[in-house]
Amino acid sequence: MPDEPLRDDHTELLRRRALTEDSARPDAVQRRHDAGGRTARENILDLVDAGSFVEYGRFAIAAQRARRELDDLIARTPADGLVAGTAHVDGRPCAVLSYDYTVLAGTQGALGHLKKDRLFELIERMKLPTVFFAEGGGGRPGDTDHPTVSSLDVRAFALWAGLSGVVPRIAVVKGRCFAGNAVIAGCSDLIVATEDTSIGMGGPAMIAGGGLGDIAPDAVGPISVQAPNGVVDVVVADEAAAVSVTRQLLGYFRGPTTPGTAPDQTALRTIVPERARRAYHVAPIIETLADEGSVIFLRQKFAPELVTALARIEGRPVGILANNTMVMAGAITAAASDKAARFLQLCDAFGIPVVSLVDCPGFMVGPAAEAEALVRRGSRLLVAGAALRVPLIAVILRRGYGLGAQAMCGGSLHEPLLTVAWPGAHLGPMGLEGAVRLGLRKELEAIADDDAREQAVRDATAAAQANAAALNAASMFEIDDVIDPAETRALIAATLATAEPAGLPPRRGFVDTW
Repeated sequence: MPDEPLRDDHTELLRRRALTEDSARPDAVQRRHDAGGRTARENILDLVDAGSFVEYGRFAIAAQRARRELDDLIARTPADGLVAGTAHVDGRPCAVLSYDYTVLAGTQGALGHLKKDRLFELIERMKLPTVFFAEGGGGRPGDTDHPTVSSLDVRAFALWAGLSGVVPRIAVVKGRCFAGNAVIAGCSDLIVATEDTSIGMGGPAMIAGGGLGDIAPDAVGPISVQAPNGVVDVVVADEAAAVSVTRQLLGYFRGPTTPGTAPDQTALRTIVPERARRAYHVAPIIETLADEGSVIFLRQKFAPELVTALARIEGRPVGILANNTMVMAGAITAAASDKAARFLQLCDAFGIPVVSLVDCPGFMVGPAAEAEALVRRGSRLLVAGAALRVPLIAVILRRGYGLGAQAMCGGSLHEPLLTVAWPGAHLGPMGLEGAVRLGLRKELEAIADDDAREQAVRDATAAAQANAAALNAASMFEIDDVIDPAETRALIAATLATAEPAGLPPRRGFVDTW
């Protein structure tokens, strides 16, 4: 039979649907491309599996009918500047939302808020991991059709914040992200941002309105500020890279995959310098232990004395904590404590086991450290470790001294499922030379000759090193084993495989120390 002509209502549907696509606004799309960006729909289609996106509210328009013609709103404000729906990424379900910067600068409209409410409730009901492209200028003052005085009754922010710990949420930011859009990003579990991003709780208009001067948008909260201060987890070059990283980050929250290629493990036998005071990069150790290409480092420029990363070992997702001796000898600072404690909470919330690589001289000490509230902030790491439900494995790479080392091990060497050390490791209640000088202070003061006194310190320190050696600690069963570094990866994998059937106990609430 020849095709029957379409009914008028069907024809109108196709016309209106076409107006929601990028192709209906070539000028706006071209301006976006000329600025080095992609459209909301381009990012979503790059992220999700082909044909899997189910859109909600595509025909919504800006609530401005009292001041603009309907046809103009339909043509220029598709989806009210918020493209949202469900989809699959790598065959697994998720939700994805994206503000559209080509529509009223990605501002938050009245119907857009209602769409968020609808999606956030579905996300909780269906337990969907979520990606939110959050670029935009914050609240939109120009909507007229929705009667309001303050708009403070909007529920979207409470609903989004309430998803914390319920489903993993990744925010992607390119360019300018202010006010309500910034809060969407800030409430997320992870933030991926491009190098040209500026994030701020208030944009230039709000800053000027507060009498704080005229600030250029790109100077409000640039990456040069938001990466070192820990706001942004991963910095990338552009939106294509952001989508690629986001897809990999989603994968960590979805359990084991096929084991990846293992690097040569024998390199670990010589990767740590024998000299205790010689610094080294810990990232190559992490990348050697993990499946090739599976590591993403988080918050690299924030508290770099402590490294956090997500990775896979024989296909299993793991979170990795590691002391970085290249910065402050790997001591735990107030900022490092915040970084580690929050990372433990993230891993625990979503069932990701933790591997702690310890080379720690202890907590940072001194008046400058205490001025940063180290007592409270440092204690966050111990409280977070005590509440940890997921498997924890500790590997003492070289030094494990004092409360800092205990904090890296969940509070005690016997808190992890397994605590092992590499052959050159030493453990003690504090740095060995400092312990000698403190413990033998009277004896040392009695030695008049300076050279003789320092020789006595060296001799006593050598004796303390022999006592503190990992093998001696293992002989007293303070740790579970001393291992060949080349066995570390296999041992971690075997322990995690054993822990899998146990399941996790109910989450226990706790009062954060800071």
